[in-house]
Amino acid sequence: MDQSIIAILIITATFLATYQGEKDRWFKEEYLFWTDGILIRKEWQRMITSGFLHSGWWHFGFNMVTLFSFSYALEYIFGMTQFALIYFASLLGGSLLSLYFHRNHGDYKALGASGAVSGVIMASIVLMPTADLYFFFIPYGIPSWLLGAVFIMVSIFGIKVQADNIGHDAHLGGAIVGTLMACALKPQLAVDHWWVVLMIIVPCSVFMYLVVKNPAMLFMEDYWGEEVHSLKKFKFKKKKLTLNELLDKIRTNGVRSLSDKERKWLKEYREKM
Repeated sequence: MDQSIIAILIITATFLATYQGEKDRWFKEEYLFWTDGILIRKEWQRMITSGFLHSGWWHFGFNMVTLFSFSYALEYIFGMTQFALIYFASLLGGSLLSLYFHRNHGDYKALGASGAVSGVIMASIVLMPTADLYFFFIPYGIPSWLLGAVFIMVSIFGIKVQADNIGHDAHLGGAIVGTLMACALKPQLAVDHWWVVLMIIVPCSVFMYLVVKNPAMLFMEDYWGEEVHSLKKFKFKKKKLTLNELLDKIRTNGVRSLSDKERKWLKEYREKM
């Protein structure tokens, strides 16, 4: 049977929790991700229970269809226990990264299985990086490694821009943990598919380093940390042309061919003369 038993159980449990949450607002508030609830009230279970709640049926449907699409190959290769471990470790990883980013935002709340699903997607990509993925609105297959690269970059820029209501931090945390879990459970994957593992881990590591070193980058537009900022300021100086080289260029192409910098050099030579 080409179906994932664990995925079906997770989808069923998530459906029941989401249904109850949509019917009973108190139930949803009691179990969703809430920064103050976790850090002050010590309700650590929220980091897991929030993954079974969703903000509406479209949210639920998208996450669960994605989970179902990527789950069979993982469960077939890793087995039910390890697949469940990847899922819940990714869910926890997404919640932990969200908690870190929003540790000073006491009223921050979130819900959804996106972190766990992101981990499943990345584990699948590490397992089969060259497999083609098909979407109903795209007539051609997309290499899974390309989807992974786009996913990571969208998550990073989504966290930086903060222009939507999507939990990009949970996506990124789940993706990182899903990748690491796949390699930990089957170390040969890190050897055989080292390039796709680096493609996922390196940009995430650089981004996290910048965030830890420069927390202000999460709040300042067009600011990516002092390290990147200093690189932007660094410019390779163009070799200064001699007077003869400038005159040769004017003779060949006309004075209008000179750049602003070359005009400045010509003026300096004229003043010295």
